[in-house]
Amino acid sequence: MADYVEPLGMRILIRKDEARQKTRGGIVLPDNSEIPTITGRVVEVSVQVDRNEDFPIRKYDKVLFHPRNAIPVDFEGNNLLFVVPIEDVVAIFRRETTRKGRSRPTESEEESE
Repeated sequence: MADYVEPLGMRILIRKDEARQKTRGGIVLPDNSEIPTITGRVVEVSVQVDRNEDFPIRKYDKVLFHPRNAIPVDFEGNNLLFVVPIEDVVAIFRRETTRKGRSRPTESEEESE
């Protein structure tokens, strides 16, 4: 039987992304200078959040969250897990070509309008 963490209430469990050690321009940062990372992947969603249509967050979504109220979970030794209140999630990263069932116009469609 495997152990797991199930968030309760209006919370989700997030695995924090690793901090970047290099800037986009390729500059390597010293160990004591860390760019704070507040993005991560949703590992688990509470039943309350899953049932609430106002929060379109699903397991495996990449999210941006405010770490102020995030509670660290010492469950996996080498991973940083946090239980985060749903109100502290400020964005979800999407790669879909459609939004709310409507596809985005192509360049030729935009030119014809």
